[in-house]
Amino acid sequence: MTKPEKAPVPKAHRPKARVAKGFRDVEAQEIRALKRMLATIEQVYELYGFDPVETPTIEYTDALGKFLPDQDRPNEGVFSFQDDDEQWLSLRYDLTAPLARYVAENYDRLPKPYRSYRAGWVYRNEKPGPGRFRQFMQFDADTVGTDNPAADAEICMLAADTLEKLGIPRGAYVIRVNNRKVLDGVMEAIGLGGDENAGRRLTVLRAIDKLDKIGIEGVRDLLGKGRMDPSGDFTPGAGLDPAASDSILAFVNATSGATNAATVENLRQVLANNPVTAEGLEELSAIAAHVDESGYGDRVRIDPSVVRGLEYYTGFVVEAELTFDMRNEDGELVRFGSVGGGGRYDGLVERFRGEKVPATGFSIGVSRLYAALKHLGQIEEDTVAAPVVVLVMDKGRVGDYQAMVRELRDAGIRAEMYLGTSGMKAQMKYADRRGAACAVIQGSDELAAGEVQIKDLIAGAEASRAIENRDEWREARPAQVTVKRGELVTAVRDILGRYTP
Repeated sequence: MTKPEKAPVPKAHRPKARVAKGFRDVEAQEIRALKRMLATIEQVYELYGFDPVETPTIEYTDALGKFLPDQDRPNEGVFSFQDDDEQWLSLRYDLTAPLARYVAENYDRLPKPYRSYRAGWVYRNEKPGPGRFRQFMQFDADTVGTDNPAADAEICMLAADTLEKLGIPRGAYVIRVNNRKVLDGVMEAIGLGGDENAGRRLTVLRAIDKLDKIGIEGVRDLLGKGRMDPSGDFTPGAGLDPAASDSILAFVNATSGATNAATVENLRQVLANNPVTAEGLEELSAIAAHVDESGYGDRVRIDPSVVRGLEYYTGFVVEAELTFDMRNEDGELVRFGSVGGGGRYDGLVERFRGEKVPATGFSIGVSRLYAALKHLGQIEEDTVAAPVVVLVMDKGRVGDYQAMVRELRDAGIRAEMYLGTSGMKAQMKYADRRGAACAVIQGSDELAAGEVQIKDLIAGAEASRAIENRDEWREARPAQVTVKRGELVTAVRDILGRYTP
């Protein structure tokens, strides 16, 4: 009688180790460099009198409102979910909308104008691409509670000073300025005024915002029926007729003058005269005067092609653009482009309070700026020394080894005790992989003599490449010293001093 066959035992489900699409892991060297970069930005923001504030990563979706990056409904452009009360929550898509909620909620106790800065991760539920992630960091500074154009001019100065403090030389960047009221006047003239045309206006703004990426003909397509990109994806257009598109493009292509004042005058010549346009031009004139008087006129330039893609901007808009060239993913030489931007958003706080609360601000795209600084050689290599590794030769003497580690740490030396269960060979391999400059060893012989052995792993690696056989290695005993137990810290410090300035 044959035995019945056993059913195969299903394998346990193993999730695939993979990072989510549009996200990335960040490792030690970049994290440390980013911290130094953020500290420099913070120094400049503090010098300007801004104070830090933090807001949560998650906000009620209605607090973000109709200004979501893609559409005014949950989970379009943002990552959203419902809580136990069935209220929609969203990961913040920028740091400005949460600030507006914070100011509205704490309005009566805050000084006005309220000046603050904050850094943090933001999230966009949008199609990722080369260099375009769904999670990225921003670093913002904002002034809330004044409509003085001097506040807008100061934002431009802040942007310039921050770039220079980070090591971007004058001439390698430009702070480009425009005013959305001027464009709103153009939109009214072509019949796109009013709330009923808000969606088409946003499509127009996004089309213009892509000028530096797709060129004037690409923008013309997006103002009309739409555009097919090289990947085959089709982006619907704003549906403007040719005459309306020409009016928009005439505004965008208004000739820059020798001075900001001359550029404003050129705009007056090509734009229809209406109250909205006139108000925007006057604000541009005031900003131009402020930056010229403060000595920033050579770095801050009025540029009609700057629009910023979000709908909540109400007047002044600004972009910090790097003007040098670099290779893109396809090896083509392209201008680096924008590393930050912002503008005036007088309606965000008003949504909560029902009263006018003007505001203006600037946001740095930290990852973009980091890439630019790395390209320019302004990112320092990791200057944090790897820890000294104390090997565990006798598992019954863990306390003794931990005491060595404590002595080194008390002396300001990074140190760790090996916490695995492997033997000496594996422990030495671990120290190598950690990048340790030296390893501390005390076996039974060293303990009996009251000594410790210290291996210079960097010198040892160099010597091993020159030594040809095992006997020669043993005879040379390269990069290894034995000292009294009480001289541990001094001996380790001497070895580390060989490799640090």
